[in-house]
Amino acid sequence: MGRVSRKRITWGALAWLLTLQFFVVETIAQLSSEVPYSRSAEVISALGDPTRPGSTLMNASFVVQAALIGAGAVALLPALRGRAARPAVALLGAAALGVLLVGVFPRLTDPSLHTTGAVLYLAGGGLGLMALAYAVRPWSEALGTMVVLLGLFGTAMTVFYAAGVVGLLGEGGTERAAAYVLPIGLALAGPALWWLTRTRDEPVPGRRRLRAEAREQERLARARSAAERDDALEAAARRAEAAQPRGTTGSTADDAADDDLDPDDPWAGPRRR
Repeated sequence: MGRVSRKRITWGALAWLLTLQFFVVETIAQLSSEVPYSRSAEVISALGDPTRPGSTLMNASFVVQAALIGAGAVALLPALRGRAARPAVALLGAAALGVLLVGVFPRLTDPSLHTTGAVLYLAGGGLGLMALAYAVRPWSEALGTMVVLLGLFGTAMTVFYAAGVVGLLGEGGTERAAAYVLPIGLALAGPALWWLTRTRDEPVPGRRRLRAEAREQERLARARSAAERDDALEAAARRAEAAQPRGTTGSTADDAADDDLDPDDPWAGPRRR
């Protein structure tokens, strides 16, 4: 895959970073309500009830959140790696559709569609983060680990919330534990992908492959050098053997025979040893 457009990555990272607007708007909607509101006892959707003064702002935040999640996923798709890239975008798209339904259909207006949207958001958010973790892991092991932990935590909290196992967190607290992980994970992954794609043109496996190829080329070069050295040594040995004077072996034998003669009696035979 060639270089990804920097402008596209920038807009995608910015969209995911801006999903943090949800926390700001939620706090404003809570503070603007004259009716007491408990984050541990009451669910997030209660802030979007028409009876709440800040309901319009809260529901608008849901719709904006859907646009930010979906736009960021589409924009950052070319920066994701591996088989988990498209499933991650699909699951995050389901989460975006879910929060859109939550904002357009408040729970007191259309409970069935609102509940469907909440299920899509919570399930798609946790699973989407786990898929996203594998899609960003080639860029950074640390980023992938953080995102998958958020996804696992969100999925576990979703199961507890659906099963009614809320414990000390309460219904609202358990729902928030399941819902908050998505904007947090996206706000981490978006800017991180922007930074990683800016400083490195290829993900880590690509650089490892290049290093492995360089090591292989170096090994082949050393093998060729050793073979050339051995050939040179053999050629030198052959030249030395060819340059040795002929008859050297015979002269040596004659010298050995001369050593057996008695110098005092040249007519005598060889001396006995």
